[in-house]
Amino acid sequence: MSNIAIIYHSAHGHTEHIAHHVHAGASDIDGIVPHLVKAEDIALTPDRLVEYDGFIFGSPTYMGGVSGPFKVFMDATGRLWRTQQLKGRLAAGFTVSSLPSGDKQSTLLSMFVFSMQHGMLWVGNPILPEQHSGVPYDEAANRLGSWSGLMAQAGHAAPADAFVSGDIKTARMFGRHFAVSLSRTMAIA
Repeated sequence: MSNIAIIYHSAHGHTEHIAHHVHAGASDIDGIVPHLVKAEDIALTPDRLVEYDGFIFGSPTYMGGVSGPFKVFMDATGRLWRTQQLKGRLAAGFTVSSLPSGDKQSTLLSMFVFSMQHGMLWVGNPILPEQHSGVPYDEAANRLGSWSGLMAQAGHAAPADAFVSGDIKTARMFGRHFAVSLSRTMAIA
């Protein structure tokens, strides 16, 4: 069994809602046990990260980057970085903002650099945007066209579960893709 930590921060529930769908997708793969972990909780005990084989990071995009509590989690991993205890593990990221762009790419790049500093291997988002094959935009997987990680959009002040079906579908596909990638990596090792 391989353990995935889906580490996220969610102030208003939107990122948590997407995290649950990523979790559901990862749960589809035999031999994978995904765990939902709040960034503010693991920041208190970062040494627990060595218990996981892979990480999917999730944060809302605030002011062009990860949220403050997610950055606190990242900073709390300094001891693990110095000894490279997470080296070779798979990592991926997702983010939510209220605008179609919202500078989500900056948030994913922050997670990518964090993962690279720890010697992790980044898993991108290979899901082709479905609107190019005639699927209506709001129903299309990867409708926002992100290759570096999962992007989702929740309207400003919208309820936590107010996502278009395409973003929900993409979250599940993204979780499943990460779990399959981890399974293949573990089989080779």
